Amino acid sequence: MARPSATPFTPDPAAARKRLLGQRGEDLAARHLVRRGMLLVDRNWRCPAGEIDLVLRDGRVLVVCEVKTRSSTAFGSPLEGVSQAKADRLRRLASRWLRAHEVHVDDVRIDLVGVLAPPGGPVEIEHVEGVC
Repeated sequence: MARPSATPFTPDPAAARKRLLGQRGEDLAARHLVRRGMLLVDRNWRCPAGEIDLVLRDGRVLVVCEVKTRSSTAFGSPLEGVSQAKADRLRRLASRWLRAHEVHVDDVRIDLVGVLAPPGGPVEIEHVEGVC
């Protein structure tokens, strides 16, 4: 009996563009926050409950940061893409990150960074501290 030929993997161009846009947004957000005096501690940390985009220190405060990047506002601003449920999940993920890394801090803050990166246009970065 003949084996069926393997179907070659054809990447989805739209998914690849979205992934690259997200990576670019995280890079821009990390650079922006470091320029503001924060120390980047971790990126794209994953556990079974989800992912944290950026973990930073702002003085004695540990900052867990969600980055949302969009190329236009056709579906709203980047920050409108973060629901209360996502903000609550970030709080739980922060606790898991602290346990996994055996880090003890006085305070944890959840921040959001919205990156609007239109093709060929200027990038806009909006940082909101302490969303929950």
